[in-house]
Amino acid sequence: MSRIPPTPFSSLLVLCFLLNTTVFAQDGYKTPPDALAALVDAPVAPVVSISPDGSTMLQLSVQGTPTIAQLAQPEFRLAGLRINPRNNGPSRSRYYVELALSSVDECGRRVVTGIPEGALISSASWSPTGDHFAFTVTSRNKIVLFLGDPATGTASPLIDRPLNAAMGRAFTWMPDGESMLVKVTSADRGHQPVEPDVPSTPIVQENVGKAAPARTYQDLLATPHDEDLFEWFVQSDLLNVTVAGDITDVGLTGMIASMQPSPDGDYVLTQVRHRPFSYLVPYYRFPNRIEVRESSGELVKMISDLPLMEGVPTGFGSTTTGVRSISWRGDADATLAWVEALDGGNANTEAEYRDELLQLAAPFTGAVETLATLPLRYQGARWSSEGYALVSEGWFATRQQRTYKINTAAPGPDRQVVFEYSSEDRYANPGNPMSHRDENGRYVLVTADDGDTIFLSGTGASPDGDRPFMNKMSLSSGETEELFRSKAPHYEYPTGWIDAARGVYLTRRESNGEPPNYFKRTVGSDEWKAITYFPHPYPEMDGISKELIKYEREDGVPLTADLYLPAGYDSARDGPLPTLVWAYPREFKSAAAAGQVSGSPYRFKSISHWGAIPYVLQGYAVMDRAAMPIVGEGDNEPNDSFVDQLVTSAKAVIDEGVKRGVVDPDRVAIGGHSYGAFMTANLLAHSDLFRAGIARSGAYNRSLTPFGFQREARTFWEAPEIYFAMSPFMHADKVNEPILLIHGMADNNSGTFPIQSERFYSGLKGNGATARLVMLPHESHGYRARESLLHMMWETNNWLDTYVKNAHPRTIEVDKPTG
Repeated sequence: MSRIPPTPFSSLLVLCFLLNTTVFAQDGYKTPPDALAALVDAPVAPVVSISPDGSTMLQLSVQGTPTIAQLAQPEFRLAGLRINPRNNGPSRSRYYVELALSSVDECGRRVVTGIPEGALISSASWSPTGDHFAFTVTSRNKIVLFLGDPATGTASPLIDRPLNAAMGRAFTWMPDGESMLVKVTSADRGHQPVEPDVPSTPIVQENVGKAAPARTYQDLLATPHDEDLFEWFVQSDLLNVTVAGDITDVGLTGMIASMQPSPDGDYVLTQVRHRPFSYLVPYYRFPNRIEVRESSGELVKMISDLPLMEGVPTGFGSTTTGVRSISWRGDADATLAWVEALDGGNANTEAEYRDELLQLAAPFTGAVETLATLPLRYQGARWSSEGYALVSEGWFATRQQRTYKINTAAPGPDRQVVFEYSSEDRYANPGNPMSHRDENGRYVLVTADDGDTIFLSGTGASPDGDRPFMNKMSLSSGETEELFRSKAPHYEYPTGWIDAARGVYLTRRESNGEPPNYFKRTVGSDEWKAITYFPHPYPEMDGISKELIKYEREDGVPLTADLYLPAGYDSARDGPLPTLVWAYPREFKSAAAAGQVSGSPYRFKSISHWGAIPYVLQGYAVMDRAAMPIVGEGDNEPNDSFVDQLVTSAKAVIDEGVKRGVVDPDRVAIGGHSYGAFMTANLLAHSDLFRAGIARSGAYNRSLTPFGFQREARTFWEAPEIYFAMSPFMHADKVNEPILLIHGMADNNSGTFPIQSERFYSGLKGNGATARLVMLPHESHGYRARESLLHMMWETNNWLDTYVKNAHPRTIEVDKPTG
C-alpha cells in the first residue's frame, strides 16, 4: 500500500482528526449495538449424552451467560485450583440448568423433574448399566449428589452430606451400576484456617544447586496460610453410596485426587496428595501416594509414593519420573497398567527407549511385568477384549506419531506397527480407534470379525476441507473399508457411539444454514433419522455469506481463511469494505504440512459473541481463522523467522481480499486472543499493513516466560535473541497504529499474567502510541460474564469504527514493510 507523505495541510487534518476522536467512556459497563448484544443471549444447543445401550439420550441445557455477580463470588486461588469457599467446589464451573430425556428411536422429549428450580447442574454421568444417571447440583453453600431414573424421568437428592469437588470429580460409578464412590467434605477437618493478623515467619525458598525449571504457572501457593487452606479445602472422606441411599464409609480420609474402581468392582485405585507442598508448581506435582484398596477400603498394596516433582526437565517431551498414567486395564478384571520413563524423563538426552509400559495383576503380590518398551513418549493405550491393545507413542521434536498392536495375553518384544504418520500431517491422520462400554461396563475397543477388525473415526482433512469419516480396518491385513464420509453440502461427523453388532451409529450434522443436530444411521445405508431438532439460534442473521478461501503467500506456502461478508453485499455495487482479520499463529516443521487446508466450507455459520465474526453485522468483511503458519524445516526452528513469516502471511490475506474486491487495503484491522494477541502486537510493531489492532489476553514480554512458551522449547538463556525479537514489548516504540488491549484481571493461563498487558500498555504510552487498556474484573483467560462480554464487544466495535471504518487517510513509516 502506498501513501502520500504529509503536507502541512494534511498534517493539520490529522491533528483535527485526533482532536475530534471519540473519547471512550470509562464509567460502568457498556452495551454494543443491538445486533451484537443479541449474540450474547443467543440460545446454545444442549449437550447430549447417550446411554450405554444407545437407547436414550440425556440432553443437558447449557446455562446462559452468567452475570458478573456469579463470577464475583468469593474465590481462593490455591496450587493451581480455584475454589469457592462457600460450597467447597470449583469457582468457575460451567453449569447446566435443565435435563431432558429422549428416545433415540422415537420423537418426544421429557424434562427431568425433581430438580430444584434454578439449580446449577454438573458432572452428569450414566451408570454402567444405564439404569440410572447421577449428577451434582451446586447451591450457594454446598454441592449435592442427585440420582436420576430414566424410566420415570425423575431425580432426587441421594445423600445429605455435601460433596467435595475442589480437586477433581466428586463421584464415580462402581461397575455394577448399583453404587458410587463419593468424595464428601471431611467430617473432622475442623474450622477453616484463619489467616494470622501478624505473620509468624518470613517466606523463604531455597535451592541448593539443583536445576528446577518451571513454566509460568499461576495461582500457586505463596504462604504457610495458603498451604493450610489448600489442605483444608481438598481434604475428603471417601464413601460408598448405593442407589438406595445406603452409605458405607470406605475409611479413607485425605487429599484424595482420584478414585477408580477396578472393572470387576473388587478393588479401588486411589491417589492421595500430601505434604510437602511447593510454591513453584501446581498441586498435580505435589507428592502422590498411589494405593490399591479393597472396595471395602482395606489397604491391599501401595504402588508408589511419588515425591514432589519440581525438577522436571525443560523441553516438550520431558516428563516426570516414576509411575505415571496409571489406570486399570479395560480388558481385565483387575490389572493395573502404568508407564515409567526410561530416559530420566529428559527429552534432551539420547535414549534408545523413552518409556516402559508395565502391568500388575491382582492380587498384586507378583512381579511387575513389562508390556512394551517404547522408543518414543507414551501417549495412551486402548484395550481390546480379544487379548491385545493399541499403544500410541509420539515425539514432539520430529512430530512423529506411531501406534502399535501389542499382545497383552503373552507380552513380548514382537509388535505390529498399525499407524505411523506426522502429527502435523492432517491429511494422513488415520483417525482414532473407537471404544465403547461392553456388557460388563468396561471401556474396550469396538471390534468385529473375532477382534481382528477395529473401527476408526476422524476429521478427514483433505484439500477440499474436512470430510469426517468412519472406517473399519483389518489389523491383520491393514486394509480399510469406508463406512461413512461426510458429503456436501453438509458437515457431518460420527459422535463416537456405535453398535457394531447392529451396524447402528450416531452422527452430528450441520450445514451453512442448518444448526447442528443428531442423526441415527445404519452402516451400508444412506438413510438417516433425525433424533434432535435444535432450532436455529439466530435465523435473522442467516443471510451472511461464508466462504473458505485459498491463496498463497510469497514463499509458495498455501493458506486458507474463512471469509464472511454482510447479508446482501455485492462487491461490484458496494465496493471494498473495512475488514477485520482474526488469526492465531501455529508452528510447523514442514511447509507441506503448513499448507494443508483446515476447516470445512459446510460448517454452520456460528456467529459467537466471542470471536471476530459478529462484526460482519456492522458492515465489515471478516477474514476469520486466517492461516498464519510459522515453518522451521530441517535444523531450523519455526521461531527463527517468526516475524518475517507473520508479516508475509498477513500481507497474503490482505492481498487476496483486495484481489477479490472485498477488502479496502487502507482500512484493515488485525486481532486475536492469547497467542493471537501476541501476533497482533508483533504485526503492528513490524509492519504497516493494518490500521489498528485488537489484542485480548496476550503475553508481550517473553522474558517473563523464560522456560519456554507456546511451542518454543528453548529457554531464554539458550536463545535470548529469539525471545527479544519475538517480544512486542521490546519493540513498543515501533507500534504506530492504534491498539486496543483487553485482559481478564483473574487470568490463570500459563504465561498470560495480567501484568503482561499492563506493562505493555505502559511501554506504549511512554512512547506516545495510541493505545487503550481494558482490564475486566473477575475474568479469567476466557471471559464469561454477560457484562464483560457486552463491554468487550462495545470496546471492539468502537475501536474498529473509530480507527478503521471511519479512519482518516494516514501516512506510514518507511522502515517497516507495507505490502
